[in-house]
Amino acid sequence: MFGDVAVTLLKMAGHSGTVPGALLAGDIPAALARLEHAAVAGAEEAGKASVRPDDDEDSPPVGLGLRAYPLVQLLTAAAAQGCDVMWERDQPSVNSPIG
Repeated sequence: MFGDVAVTLLKMAGHSGTVPGALLAGDIPAALARLEHAAVAGAEEAGKASVRPDDDEDSPPVGLGLRAYPLVQLLTAAAAQGCDVMWERDQPSVNSPIG
């Protein structure tokens, strides 16, 4: 997930949206329920909250409900396994191998 969309989804789940951040395993079911409820409720405002795919003016906008799907799946799996979920900003790797 990238930038503003990720922060928006975290806030929809009831988190402050801080990066780096985390959800503890015990908090995930409630966060998941809030996110799913907000995604459904936000579907009626899809035009306002939609984002067009990068560099593609002709493509239809992608609503937050669709963008929330990977996070919903991640939180569902974490809840089932009793795992915490942590995130941070992506840092480009200086020493990445080539070839």
